[in-house]
Amino acid sequence: MPSVTHDDAPLLADLMPWSVAPPRLGRGWPAAPDAASLKARWDALVKAEGPDRETLFEPTRSRTLHTAVGQLPGRTGGGTEKLVRASGPCPEPERVLLAPYDEQWLIPDQRLIDAARPELWRVADERQVFVVEAPEATPPLLITSLLPLLRPGRVRPLFRRPGGREPNLAPGLLDHLGTRLGGTPAPLDVLAWITATVRPDLTVPLTGDADEWEMGLEHGHRLLWLMRRDGERPKLPGGRRPYVRAPLPSRPVALHYDRDEEALLLDEGRISPVPPRAWDFEVGGIRVLQQWFSARVTAPEPGTLAAIRPAAWPQTWTSELLELITVLALLAELRPLEEPDIADPVTATDLRTAGVLPVPTTARRPASVLEGPEEGPEGQLALL
Repeated sequence: MPSVTHDDAPLLADLMPWSVAPPRLGRGWPAAPDAASLKARWDALVKAEGPDRETLFEPTRSRTLHTAVGQLPGRTGGGTEKLVRASGPCPEPERVLLAPYDEQWLIPDQRLIDAARPELWRVADERQVFVVEAPEATPPLLITSLLPLLRPGRVRPLFRRPGGREPNLAPGLLDHLGTRLGGTPAPLDVLAWITATVRPDLTVPLTGDADEWEMGLEHGHRLLWLMRRDGERPKLPGGRRPYVRAPLPSRPVALHYDRDEEALLLDEGRISPVPPRAWDFEVGGIRVLQQWFSARVTAPEPGTLAAIRPAAWPQTWTSELLELITVLALLAELRPLEEPDIADPVTATDLRTAGVLPVPTTARRPASVLEGPEEGPEGQLALL
């Protein structure tokens, strides 16, 4: 079968043309592995007065206690008054993807975030799927249903509007693929194919062969399921479910791996079996399990809001760790081939001939947001 060359496979940036820079927090304390700590941090902030509140807040050039910003789109919790006067309860924390395969919590308040990227929040809902470019990873995309805060890769939402409306795909791409494949694919199918075949240089070989397309979809949808971690919980084959063999300490400080015993050691605590491929799973040269553990045990600077954290290791973290081990082990088995042959390739030249490429400039911009009022600074109506 002929293969698509790197030169003629279309770019991800052309297939999913609208992208946004990832949000930038500017301070670490509004995010945490548990929601209760965030509420306690907020309470400590609003109870502090004068210089103490300013010190706890950790101001930057983008955000101070006197910065006036509006509410995050689609969120009703939290106020819009300047933080120097803020009081009341903490906005309800939301689940986010803070690091590769690390789901944590965030206080969704634009006053706390240096660069929140409101255009991402505007389209974040239960139908949305976010694609995060991670060329140093394998596969080189991270897929999540949660708002991603990973840096530095661009974020490409699958849909340009809430409710799963207006796919963020090159105009005419679905129809062109439908003509070649004999049936128009769904946007999520296109994303599944992209996830299964994307190369480290972020080119995407496409096919017009229906049988090969179906094989790619099977592989891609499983990747999506594992990375999004929604629906039925994943399980390792053969009943090799990792579980706690020796109780974890109340506050573990060190993480080790016994390759011979396939055991993960948290001080004297022990989890097994942990396949070597799960322990060895890296993104950007960093072991995912080590990064996940460090985010929960590294001692922050005393006296800061980040120092407010659980007094002991919560049971929920153990459950999350067991699931993460399973996900990484299964993902390691699904990594795509280095250079798969593509039958009946759909090349960038084909897409240009069909008028799909180049994409119009409007496809690279956010969709119109004149669909409802949003609250601006100090309770004013935001002009969109």
